[in-house]
Amino acid sequence: MGNFFNSEIIQEELMEINELQTHVYQNALSFEKMEREDQLEHIDELVELLEKQRVMFTRLSLSDDPEAKKMKSQLQQSIEIMGFPKGTDMSILFHGMEQTIKALKEKIDA
Repeated sequence: MGNFFNSEIIQEELMEINELQTHVYQNALSFEKMEREDQLEHIDELVELLEKQRVMFTRLSLSDDPEAKKMKSQLQQSIEIMGFPKGTDMSILFHGMEQTIKALKEKIDA
């Protein structure tokens, strides 16, 4: 592994992202059955996860480390698998996720 992933800050952030993802995915299927407060907490976790992912992607983008560049490339390929056109800017994906979270929150508040 290159210097990027040896950073204590990066390791901590990746661990936090992984833990948040696990928790969010575990609760996603039961979202409709949750109490309102639990739904709002879930949405807060989604917002936090998205922000951490955005920061990590920015860090990957700014790094010259070969392993960071490789991970960034893999992330770019993963959005193609999700159906986005080749070369789609990740900011478009992040923006779409923000809009989805916002709509979910509005649905709860309605």
